[in-house]
Amino acid sequence: MRIIFFAGKGGVGKTTVAAATGLSSAQAGNRTIIISLDIAHSLSDVFDLPKDLLDLNKGKPLKVYNNLWIQELDIQEEIERNWGEIHKYLSTLFNTTGLDEIVAEELAVLPGMEEVSLLLYINSYARKNRYDAILLDCAPTGESLRFISVPTTLEWYIKKIFRVEKTLAKIARPFAKRLYDVPLPGNEYFDAIERLFNRLEGVEQILTNPEVTTVRLVTNPEKIVLKETQRAFLYFSLFGMHIDSVIMNRIFPDGLSESFFSEWKENQKRYHLQAESYFHPVPVLPVSLFKTEVVGTRSLLELAKKVYGKRDALDRFYTGTPFEFTKEDGDYILSLKMPFASKERVQLNKTGDELIIRLAGFKKHLLLPRQVAASESVRATLDGEYLRIRFKGGANGKTKDH
Repeated sequence: MRIIFFAGKGGVGKTTVAAATGLSSAQAGNRTIIISLDIAHSLSDVFDLPKDLLDLNKGKPLKVYNNLWIQELDIQEEIERNWGEIHKYLSTLFNTTGLDEIVAEELAVLPGMEEVSLLLYINSYARKNRYDAILLDCAPTGESLRFISVPTTLEWYIKKIFRVEKTLAKIARPFAKRLYDVPLPGNEYFDAIERLFNRLEGVEQILTNPEVTTVRLVTNPEKIVLKETQRAFLYFSLFGMHIDSVIMNRIFPDGLSESFFSEWKENQKRYHLQAESYFHPVPVLPVSLFKTEVVGTRSLLELAKKVYGKRDALDRFYTGTPFEFTKEDGDYILSLKMPFASKERVQLNKTGDELIIRLAGFKKHLLLPRQVAASESVRATLDGEYLRIRFKGGANGKTKDH
């Protein structure tokens, strides 16, 4: 079984690349489903389907091609299926503050509900072996990062807070009813949370298993987009998810000769080269801009050929871990595999939240987590095949060369 996340900044072409990958997978005989996590769903548009067809389907899988299904989650349906008692209590709580009942119901749809619903589907499909491939058309980068943090956050809440909160509510409920009119959650509320958590059990192991799950970052050859792709690369890696490729979408073709685009083409070439240095050794797959918008099965299959060529779309294009952050004696340690490095040839430069590593003609840019970027000194040592970079000191904003 394969699970592939397609993530990146809004508008870079995640949905079309996910759809093209799904068609390629289905044509190879794999039972494939593409699930949209974006609130502004566009999967049905990419497949050129009537919108009311998905609306009538109410968030359930819809077959669109031989061996291929798509699923656009309907949050209202998911609330009824998974969040009934939880949503009911929150609505009541907001309503007691004086809010209109309809407004209270809307506010009770909390951030994270849709993400948990998607995790429930992933876990269920994986356990039942319903599909050979699950492809996730992710929301823009920030929301995707929130999504991958949900299992860890929920586990912490259940282990550290849930039991205490449930016990306190049980003890305080009889007294609270007499003293004030704000309702405390009942047992059915806590039971619903516990059932949700039990249904999610094991999903984190699935997401962090590189034999099963990988991330493909979709980007464009533009400065701002590339910067956000670096950030996504960092945070997916920090959460233990494996990135097997970066898809550089919408590159102007070489045959484009109009002088108006000459500067655009030069800039794109420069950003493409930067991307290869940023993400090395993860491969960057270039995709030329199409003459028309990519809509419908025919153009999606053509896109799949441009992205993957003769390769199997479900292959893992990179199987290693590009880098790893750990903490030791209060310092942050960044470990990079550099088997042919020698200490004399390694140069480090930390500027703001970016670390630049130079080794002979090789240069790598790494975006740093905020707490690591705040360090005032950087030291590097070679440990066998690994370059270990130690970040020391407090947040005084200094920049140093080493």
